[in-house]
Amino acid sequence: MIRYEQFVLTNGLKVYVHEDSSTPMAAVNILYNVGSRDEDPNRTGFAHLFEHLMFGGSQHIPVYDEPLQKVGGENNAFTSPDITNYYITLPAANLETAFWLESDRMLSLSFDPQVLQVQQKVVIEEFKQRYLNQPYGDVWLRLRPLAYQHHPYQWATIGKDISHIEDATLDDVKQFFFKHYLPNNAVMVVAGNVTVEQVKQLCKKWFEPIEAGNPYVRDLIQEPIQTEARFLETSADVPLNVLYKVYHMPGRFDENYYKADLLADVLGRGKSSRLYQQLLKGNRLFSQVSAHNTGSLDPGLLVVSGSLNAGVSLEEADAAVDSILQELVAAPVPEEELLKVKNQAEATLAFSEVELLNRAMNLAYAANAGNADWVNQEADRIQAVTPDDVQQMAQQLLTKQNSSTMYYRAKA
Repeated sequence: MIRYEQFVLTNGLKVYVHEDSSTPMAAVNILYNVGSRDEDPNRTGFAHLFEHLMFGGSQHIPVYDEPLQKVGGENNAFTSPDITNYYITLPAANLETAFWLESDRMLSLSFDPQVLQVQQKVVIEEFKQRYLNQPYGDVWLRLRPLAYQHHPYQWATIGKDISHIEDATLDDVKQFFFKHYLPNNAVMVVAGNVTVEQVKQLCKKWFEPIEAGNPYVRDLIQEPIQTEARFLETSADVPLNVLYKVYHMPGRFDENYYKADLLADVLGRGKSSRLYQQLLKGNRLFSQVSAHNTGSLDPGLLVVSGSLNAGVSLEEADAAVDSILQELVAAPVPEEELLKVKNQAEATLAFSEVELLNRAMNLAYAANAGNADWVNQEADRIQAVTPDDVQQMAQQLLTKQNSSTMYYRAKA
């Protein structure tokens, strides 16, 4: 249970406070309601570029890291298709330093042309190293547009093409910033050895003077229901053939999400899963095989993937995977098997709330999605799933017409 109090500043910034006097630390997490799904299809990769630019100096603070390090703080950030998240941990006694730093870059970045050039080079190099020059690095550059043909989940957070970052101008960057990096488009969570009154006073001092911008109204093209199987084959200089199969599934806070999530766990979570037991330990078709879901806010993907053993054809492996999927379509999961994956899921949830920063992040994520209380309802939702629920979800999701399959062949 993550206990919290909340309030909203006059400029629309939503603030949540989680008091925990058992620690000498504090966490300040600011989630901006912008991810790669909010980008122009011809200017992708901007949300991720901003993850870098936000550390390149703000209006009154030329160097972000230095003053934070002086007070014993650490920081980082991450970008996803749905959000961009910035966080600081530091001794609670130095909390105001975090407010000073975060409020200044919410007010405005420095928009130094040299900083933009440096960070463009950093992101371009990351694109090359992680996505183009690494074995299997381009998997999601290929799978996303196969599975999503309308929704902006069709491109990765790094972007569609290097040229979108190379060609970004200072004006492009300013427009993106003042459209999305606004107090009324953000959620702030302050957690740790703090008080609600203390946070209110610091918010009034540092954040409330920042003017609200025009409200960002998200109006994305939704992905139609897939009506036919999709297939892609590619090859590269990689060690092993790999099979990928993805199926559209409910979004992260949909009422049916955990039915699909537990279905994925039964299929491919750990060494007791069906895929592992039958295709790695049993028939030895794969050297590695698993299933998971993307957990995105809009309808996401249930992903089955595996590296094949030498001498096994992709067609044979695909047929073997499909046979296991159809077992879940045909019969309910035994109670004992479902209970095991429920306990695993609940344990993961409990461990995620041990760390102060994780609690702050989880609270911010649920609040941004629409209801902060969701963060405390997940264990009950996991336990409420029945074997019939899992079978019905399998029947709904694991169909040919809902599938996108990719054969990634190793060049001979």
